[in-house]
Amino acid sequence: MSSAENTETLLSVRNLVVNFRQEDGEKFNAIKGVSFDIPKNRTVALVGESGSGKSVTSMAIMQLLPPNNTEISPDSQILFEGKNLLGLSASELRKMRGKDIAMIFQEPMSSLNPVFTVGDQVAETLMLHAGLGRRAAAKRAVELLFEVGLPNPSEKAKAYPHQLSGGQQQRVMIAMAIACEPKLLIADEPTTALDVTIQKQILQLIAELQKKHGMSVLFITHDLGLVGEFAHDVVVMRHGEIRETGTVEQIFDSPKDSYTKALLACRPHLDHRPERLAVIDDFLTPGGYVEPADRVRGYKKDDEIVLEVKGLGKAFESREGLFGKKVFHAAKDVSFKLARGKTLGIVGESGSGKTTVGLTLVRLHQATSGQALFNGKDLFAMSAREFNEYKRRIQIIFQNPYASLNPRFTVEQILTEPMQLHGIGSSAMDRIKLARELLDKVGLPATALAKYPHEFSGGQRQRIAIARCLTMKPEILICDESVSALDVSVQAQVLNLLQDLQDEFKLSYLFISHDLAVVKHISDQVMVMNKGEVVEQADADEIYLNPKAIYTRKLLSSIPQGRGRTQNQQYLSDDLVTL
Repeated sequence: MSSAENTETLLSVRNLVVNFRQEDGEKFNAIKGVSFDIPKNRTVALVGESGSGKSVTSMAIMQLLPPNNTEISPDSQILFEGKNLLGLSASELRKMRGKDIAMIFQEPMSSLNPVFTVGDQVAETLMLHAGLGRRAAAKRAVELLFEVGLPNPSEKAKAYPHQLSGGQQQRVMIAMAIACEPKLLIADEPTTALDVTIQKQILQLIAELQKKHGMSVLFITHDLGLVGEFAHDVVVMRHGEIRETGTVEQIFDSPKDSYTKALLACRPHLDHRPERLAVIDDFLTPGGYVEPADRVRGYKKDDEIVLEVKGLGKAFESREGLFGKKVFHAAKDVSFKLARGKTLGIVGESGSGKTTVGLTLVRLHQATSGQALFNGKDLFAMSAREFNEYKRRIQIIFQNPYASLNPRFTVEQILTEPMQLHGIGSSAMDRIKLARELLDKVGLPATALAKYPHEFSGGQRQRIAIARCLTMKPEILICDESVSALDVSVQAQVLNLLQDLQDEFKLSYLFISHDLAVVKHISDQVMVMNKGEVVEQADADEIYLNPKAIYTRKLLSSIPQGRGRTQNQQYLSDDLVTL
């Protein structure tokens, strides 16, 4: 790698070939001769879509791949300070993990032990690898929790993982990883499911720790824009192969590989809004990618309002003590209008009340106050029988399509069951015909009808979830973080699909997300929420160009900008220094 020419190398991956043995006896070649270096005191970003081989490469470095069905070529080498990790014994590997090489996983809640306090889990690492006694390890654990920015570290050390937020859990994972001051830190998608503000904090924390401790960092992500201001060097992978390597400057300023160019172009832009986002295939087909004209967004005075929400409130009660109760107001006096064929984006951090608003509108939560006038009729005042008709007209797409699709149903059953329940189609054949048509609308073949959800990728499952909503021929779709967990390339495909469906059927969208870049791309108007309240509401371009609320500026300043920032973003960042 060019960046390492005058830098001492800490880890070298040479001709890494990984095969997985499948149930039918066939072999799947996951990694195909990958080679790259990680220099000392530098951050290398390993970038690519799901299935590109990023995580398999990191697990091979840590020697955590399942031995029963994994084959690594005898010609492969993973050299750490000149020693081949592939030749180490199990006891030697145990000593190395955590002490010399540590790893932060994507899902902290699945990595932390739910029955031990976080302080005990950090202390255990110190006792195991640093030889500290229990009292000294507990004291050092509190110091580490303070170092990673946890408030009240002495108290937080006594907490269990479920008592912490997602960002706090990830900070605990980082504290465990740096406890023994490793020479190499591997961060595998450590910010994918986090709010943009928390994501920025975690990235800044890792960068600060890297400089302070002189660590090398291997940062794994699917989002090239995320690493532009964070990494020194970039390795781009696809289908188990390296497509391009270089410094951040080289990759961002003059990418050579068409796949790298595609990854850079897939993410929504902040300075303009093309009618369609670029997708990977646009760059890999003859003729290349030609960016379309910009789409004009915004509400107009004569727009038909299909949904008007007035003073929506939702409170949850919980027990406190023997006889007392505690009331938590998840949504307070929320009001907005949604026009036909337009999109209202609802943006805010986790806990801001976005999802509560969406679930209350479809009556999965019962509103405690306010009105929701759908074509003049209050959804909240209807009886269950009256609302049954409106279930067809207002549908919701959830964040996790795998959790919301019945794993025991085929796609045909998933699509035809709601039609049968609501009396759509005169016969089973009519419903199957409509299911085929809907699959075609969302870009899936008719052969998908016979398959089960687990046989599809995340993006394909989200398309099935969208098709299921369309079976009801709705007027309003509530998209609740429906693209937040997807690769940027798949995210672009789903956003394009939602736009096509809106253009064809004049659908109205409530688009809920913590990602303001995505919200700005697809929304006509944006509503910013914080702690259950609306803090700002305006047309999408106006929100971005002239944010009024301090909280909105905070969200905008946290959007990953790649390499360099627009003048407006720099202004926002400078402004926030005084906040």
